[in-house]
Amino acid sequence: MGTTIRDVAQAANVSIGTVSRALKNQPGLSEATRARIVEIAQSMGYDSAQLRPRIRRLTFLLHRQHNNFAASPFFSHVLHGVEDACREHGIVPALLTAGPADDTIQQLRLHAPDAVAVAGFVEPETLAALVALQRPLVLIDLWSEGLRSVNIDNAAGAALAMHHLFAMGRRRVAFIGGSLAHYSIAQRALGYRRAFFEAGLLFDPSLETTIEGGLDPDTGAALAMQRLLDGARQRGEAAPDAVFAYNDAAALAALRVCQANGLRVPEDIAIVGFDDIAAAAHATPALTTLAVDKEALGRRGVELLLEETPQANEIVLPVRLVERASTTGGGLKSAPKSAASLTVPPPLETVARRGKTQPEAS
Repeated sequence: MGTTIRDVAQAANVSIGTVSRALKNQPGLSEATRARIVEIAQSMGYDSAQLRPRIRRLTFLLHRQHNNFAASPFFSHVLHGVEDACREHGIVPALLTAGPADDTIQQLRLHAPDAVAVAGFVEPETLAALVALQRPLVLIDLWSEGLRSVNIDNAAGAALAMHHLFAMGRRRVAFIGGSLAHYSIAQRALGYRRAFFEAGLLFDPSLETTIEGGLDPDTGAALAMQRLLDGARQRGEAAPDAVFAYNDAAALAALRVCQANGLRVPEDIAIVGFDDIAAAAHATPALTTLAVDKEALGRRGVELLLEETPQANEIVLPVRLVERASTTGGGLKSAPKSAASLTVPPPLETVARRGKTQPEAS
């Protein structure tokens, strides 16, 4: 017979109720007492999942680099999805933004959440500390082995963008990326590189560039785009005839730099973004991009938290190519509009984890 909560209570010389509160991370105990009981329960092999608490309070944790909703509205829409799902399930959501200099765990203890949803990038040390809290945890637009996560199909989205550009006759396609410490950006960079191989084209590393650390997507992408143009000029090479940027803010900055350099979009250079933020449709020319159901990311994150025994810990949501004038204007040939009309091999992550439930891009 396995270890029971009564066994843990006897070993810790406390009541069963105290053990229950400690393992459910409920208030009313000192941190030292809670930690001692958790350690005893773990050493005895007690499965604390038996005491999974009803989630009444949820903290949505966002890194400070993501919390400029005006400049980068992606996560504001994710938060809306979280709030809608919480409202339906009677959960009180709270927003906490934190950076590497903050005591994130102490701030979380003040929130006293029953569960935590982490969105976007966080430092590995912060993620490890969150796991150690032993509260129900879900990652949104972030991935870590063995943890519940909800992501979009980033690599397949990049493949859609690249196949679209190749179908338009573009061959010198540049990529403007951000820090590869971000899971979603790394997957988009992977999809960009693989697309050349899948199309039987040579990949030119000089066409891939990354925005400088510490810069916002607008400023960093503008500088990166200018580097691409200057570098081609200095090497006596043709400028890129297309750009795929890791998000729409970066793509719009690249578009402005190209126009300032006398390049016509899309006649001289086509541009594709990612995320389909509102500004993409209102640009001149309007931006071709990958549409992401950002609210669904937040909603599915909450739903995954509430599942006692989910069929799969990892959920991948599809993306959709939205063609606009930044690639299809100027009388250019039309291209396929969805993954269903393209032969796009599954991302490496999908192949590596075949058998798990992962919707295909649409």
